[in-house]
Amino acid sequence: MRGRGGGSYGRGRGSRGYASSSAHHSQGPGRGGEGGGTGGRLRHPPHLKGREIGLWYAKEQARIREKEDKETRPKIELSPSKRAKITELLGSLERHSKASIPTGAAAINDSHVMRRYRQNVESNVNAAAIRAGLRPGDIVGLVRNSEWDESLKNDLERKQSSPKYQTMMRFREKLPAYQFKDEFLKLMRENQVIVISGEAGCGKTTQCCQLILDEMIQSGNGSLCNIVCTQPRRISAVTVAERVTEERDEQIGRNSVGYSIGLESRIPERDKGTILFCTTGVVFKYLIDDPKLTKYSHVVVDEIHDRDVLSDFLLMILKDLVNLRPDLKVILMSATLNADKLSNYFRHCPRFNIPGSTFPVTEYFMEDVLLQTSFTFETNKRPQQRRCRGKNPRKSEDQGKSEDQKFKRMLESHVRKLERDKTYPRHVLKELIKPEAEELNLDLITSLILHICETDRDNGAILIFVPGWDQISKLSTQLQSCCNFSGCSILIIPLHSKLPTVNQKEVFSRPPSGRRKIVIATNIAETSTIDDIVFVIDTGRIKITNFDLQRNLETRDTEWVSMANATQRKGRAGRVQPGICYHLYSKARENTFESFKKPEILRKRLEEVVLQIKTLNLGMTRPFLKRLLDPPPYKSLELAIQRLIQLHALDSDENLTPLGFHLSHLPMDLQTGKMILMAGIFECVDPILSIAASLSFKDPFYIPLGLGQEKNVDRARRELGDGSKSDHLTIVRAIEGYQRAQSQNRERDFCYRNFLSESTVNLLMNMKKQLAEHLHQMEYMSTATVDDVEHNVNSDNIGIVKAIICAGLYPNIATVNVRVRMDGSLGFAKIRTREDGKVYLHPKSVNCNENIFESRYLAYFQKMKTSFLSLYDTTMITPFPLIFFGGQLSFRKEKNLGVVSVDQNLEFLMDEDVFDLVQALRKHLDEFLEEKIANPGPTCWHELSKEGALMRAIIELITAEYKEMLGEGSASDSDSDDDIIA
Repeated sequence: MRGRGGGSYGRGRGSRGYASSSAHHSQGPGRGGEGGGTGGRLRHPPHLKGREIGLWYAKEQARIREKEDKETRPKIELSPSKRAKITELLGSLERHSKASIPTGAAAINDSHVMRRYRQNVESNVNAAAIRAGLRPGDIVGLVRNSEWDESLKNDLERKQSSPKYQTMMRFREKLPAYQFKDEFLKLMRENQVIVISGEAGCGKTTQCCQLILDEMIQSGNGSLCNIVCTQPRRISAVTVAERVTEERDEQIGRNSVGYSIGLESRIPERDKGTILFCTTGVVFKYLIDDPKLTKYSHVVVDEIHDRDVLSDFLLMILKDLVNLRPDLKVILMSATLNADKLSNYFRHCPRFNIPGSTFPVTEYFMEDVLLQTSFTFETNKRPQQRRCRGKNPRKSEDQGKSEDQKFKRMLESHVRKLERDKTYPRHVLKELIKPEAEELNLDLITSLILHICETDRDNGAILIFVPGWDQISKLSTQLQSCCNFSGCSILIIPLHSKLPTVNQKEVFSRPPSGRRKIVIATNIAETSTIDDIVFVIDTGRIKITNFDLQRNLETRDTEWVSMANATQRKGRAGRVQPGICYHLYSKARENTFESFKKPEILRKRLEEVVLQIKTLNLGMTRPFLKRLLDPPPYKSLELAIQRLIQLHALDSDENLTPLGFHLSHLPMDLQTGKMILMAGIFECVDPILSIAASLSFKDPFYIPLGLGQEKNVDRARRELGDGSKSDHLTIVRAIEGYQRAQSQNRERDFCYRNFLSESTVNLLMNMKKQLAEHLHQMEYMSTATVDDVEHNVNSDNIGIVKAIICAGLYPNIATVNVRVRMDGSLGFAKIRTREDGKVYLHPKSVNCNENIFESRYLAYFQKMKTSFLSLYDTTMITPFPLIFFGGQLSFRKEKNLGVVSVDQNLEFLMDEDVFDLVQALRKHLDEFLEEKIANPGPTCWHELSKEGALMRAIIELITAEYKEMLGEGSASDSDSDDDIIA
């Protein structure tokens, strides 16, 4: 296959790979472009002025890009022998008996998958009704069991006599939540829904569930009590469960307490009288098989102020469910909560407030910090560049300037008042008015910590809130290298959502005697109770995910916190003694804070919500979402529906398809879920499950704290990638390498050399086993063994593994241009997506500094806007996976060339007769996949079967193309080595 205009496609392993013939166009942001094929820079006509110049350059760049795209379209060819074999295959497929394959609504009603789903739901509810002596169809919750009631009561009485339980009980009795237990329990008995608010440290999260359970057991109703308590974060669910288990003198998962966080769980062994702490997504998995949550008597939604998408969605379901189940109790809890709004939403349900933390917390603001530290800001010589958001950058910039001017006037007024009151000396006010006082300054944080160490000799622990990992790493390096700490021993612990759970738990441990613990954390610590924290340093910044409706793009922005965030952060101090919270922003800045951050459902993609609505059979999407506490924008909903249709999770009438049903059962992103289903069908389970586990949880690589360590980690990634040009295959090889090292008892050395978290790798391997169990239950695997030979026939075929990555991640496809400089050398790769135009590869990607691409297509999973719009992970793929697993194919004539496009986006050159053969093969593949999704079962590879012949043909074509791209064989070689119809 050869490209046009000087580029090449599949030149061979030793070649430079894909490159365009145009002059090099620098990748760096803000630099001028060079002409396409002119050999020099673009120059606008001299008569143009102002805005006209920008429009001219934009038009010229678009023209050059269009020309490049046409010149570099790969030519897809088939040798005469391959054409003959495909023609023979198609005739054979047509002669097979044609089973009726249902589509659209018929697929929903008639498929094996959907029939089994309905039967499961009906049997679950009806069985419970029959046990209670009711008619089938009546909705009931738990059914009383007198023997269980007595057993649970006796067990609790025995436990209460143990010394450890009594010691923990004395601690519990000191908590405000326990002291108000009578009022709380009375309110709960008399109402179906209640709202509980309480300051940090009052013990509501650990005590309320226990108070309910103990009262139910002691009153002889233990068999009627199963409590599920949702937490917004994985670490919260695990740590709260462990704490409650300790207070009850139990082993987690053995008696009454357990947790479930997606692919990791320790469920209580007994069926009744339990408390399960879980993430909100887990509850939705339960709702699929048990839409009325008949297994649970109480649903506790904790930290509701976070207002994440699934929590808002769950509130809507619970609002309806309490009408259907009078026996169900709902408790909504938060430390900082708009209680009136939530109470009104649940028909004016009662509210109950629990008093605050054990010790008072003193607050200081920037003006106080400057006074105490005598810190002075260095004046920036370069003006700050404003990052614009929205469709109209000029409008966004003007709005930002207006807000800055408004704040400047407010700050000046604030400073004049302080000056009149003579509250602070003049030099402090001079620093406060500087623009640099509004920036996040690590030197100021260091000075403040030194001040704390000098004034506090008790080594009270310090918690510092920063926006992200970059600040965690830089601040940690700065503190470790600070010579002024030589007389004070410090223990620095980072806390970030991407760290392994075992590392996150380190923040709860007490430091050795004589050392001061310093925790540097993101907002993940806002809901984490670290008992020994005395000082909190709040930078006032938070990273927020927003959804740009105009560009259909998620962005990651650093913003000022809300008052709710600030209150939560302050509450982390003062758990063991009076605490201090330093806010690194002025009182004037605090006056600009909004009360709460915008609910996540107004700033996130809605695909998962829409799919859950369809899976739970909750009716039409639009009317349902209008009933939410804060309904999302109409356009956001439309984009979600369109994407689900594109992924074939919904049909054109917005009905749930069998694929959509499968995806809703998998604890992962929709595209990743689709990927593992395809892996089950194409028998390459092991590597794809490694990729799916990592994309669903986290990257096994970690960046050690220290200057320049990022480069060492990037180098380790590239070495493991071994030229695969795939971040996803790099993960596969990291896990495979760990397993080989494990067999030789050198896994720790392997992890150390490659900057891998051993606990994360082990967790990913456990997640792979659970995913294999899912595939087994769905009948795509005959066993639940990840490395079973039968289900890994194609696992060593890199071309097929990459094709399955493409099948899952489509339509997330970017195109590559590598331009040739005037001296003949290759420049930087320029990456573009259809929706966004120019994008960048994230520095951690193995393809980031690559300029040799044998194919110009990259599949990616995560795209995020921070400073620049970046693709975080990519895999280079060839055209055939796009043609077989991409969107709609179309064909047109362009002069004497045939042009095939996928979704009117990606284009290839192809003769018309070749297109007819490929399109017919694609049609049979689509029908086969639809049937396989609707009626799961292991793939039949027998050469005489219809699906066996089809699958072998598809695999052979993709494999031959991939080998040819790498220069490992030609079309004629492939014909002689492998028969297309085995």
